[in-house]
Order: sequence, then C-alpha cells, then structure tokens
Amino acid sequence: AVKLIPDYFTTLAFVTLDESGNREFSFARKPGADLQIMLDDEAKKQIRLAKVFHFGTLSLTEEPARCATMHAVEYAKSHGALISCDPNLRKPLWKNDEEARKWLDWAVSQADIVKISDNEVEFLYGLNEADGAKKLLEEYSSKLVFVTLGEKGCYASNKNGSVYVKGPEVTVKDTTAAGDIFGGAALSRVLNLKKMPDELSPNELKYISGFACTAASLSTEHIGAICSIRDI
Repeated sequence: AVKLIPDYFTTLAFVTLDESGNREFSFARKPGADLQIMLDDEAKKQIRLAKVFHFGTLSLTEEPARCATMHAVEYAKSHGALISCDPNLRKPLWKNDEEARKWLDWAVSQADIVKISDNEVEFLYGLNEADGAKKLLEEYSSKLVFVTLGEKGCYASNKNGSVYVKGPEVTVKDTTAAGDIFGGAALSRVLNLKKMPDELSPNELKYISGFACTAASLSTEHIGAICSIRDI
C-alpha cells in the first residue's frame, strides 16, 4: 500500500548509465517522505502475515525511519518471519563511509538470508566473496548468503556447501534493479522449496541461484527498473 505523507516530498533517485549499462545514483531528499515511515498498526498487521521480512539500508540513513526499521525487524523476528537483508550501499545517502559501514554491518547481522554484492563485501570487510560469505555464516546469524558478482553471476553458500552460478549471456542495456530482481527471484525459490535456508542442499542452492541469475540477467536487456522485470 502507498501512504501519503503530507508536507514531505517523494525522494527522487537519478540514474546515469555508462557505455556498458552500469549505473550510478544521485538522490534528492529534503528529507524525503520515505524517511517518515512508522511501525503503525497496519504495518504490524502486514508483518504478522509475512513469511519473509525483507529490508535494506536506505531507511537506516536517518530518523525516524531508522528506529522504525529496527523495531520492524525485531517485530518480524518475534512473529516467526525469516529475515532477509540486502544492504544496498548508496554512498551519497550517508554522511561518511564510517557511518555507512556501521549500519550496513548492523543490517546484515540481523538477517537469516543475506543478498550482498561483491563490492559491498569488499567495502564492509575487505574480503572476497567466498571469505565474506564464510564470515557472515560463521560470525553472524546468517543461514544463507548470496554474493552477487555482476556479469560473473553469483556465489551462494550455507552450512551444507557453496556454489558459483552464472547467468545467461545477454546484451546489457541497463543494470538498474538487477540486484533487487535477483533477490526477489531467489527468495521466491527458497519459499517454493519449503525448506529453511540452512537445510538447502548444494544442488538446491544451484537451482535457486540459477533461477535468480537468469531473471536478473534478462532484466538488464531492458531499460528501467520496474519495466525491466515486466518485460521479461
């Protein structure tokens, strides 16, 4: 549901693409209406109905959205939802790298399922995809980690094993939202298999990752975010 917040502008994201379709973001917040989210009764009702509670870190950049996000994560945990996180680093929205690292690290520490890019693993921990996933599985509460690797595909890992999977060859026009499409597609397959994230076999990780990589890859053949998944 879309909620109107009087007296606040909608935050705008401006996307620029290079010759290979990779994107950079800039934002207009004054602050934006997205930072005014609250954990009200309607939000709690939706959380209670959810099998998975997925969140990112754009709502952690400022109050009151930061506290609302933290409380929502705790509320979802208390009602039995799996917690999924995509740290989704957008440096222009943070005061500095130190603050960004603090809150991105908090976010992934809360999650059962982490979808994170290789660039974000490097930013947070100075590690490659395999060592980053190992750290999240062994030192955090993570049960399943997907590290996306751009055109190289992804690395997926849980306690039962790890796999590298690559998507189909495509002609890239726009990579905007490919990570979000990967995450949504992966979560749909996890739910479809009706297993806990740490119960999945390496073959199941390969199936989930292959499905997600294919969806994300195909989306890059189209311009835009929402319309790119519609056109697959």
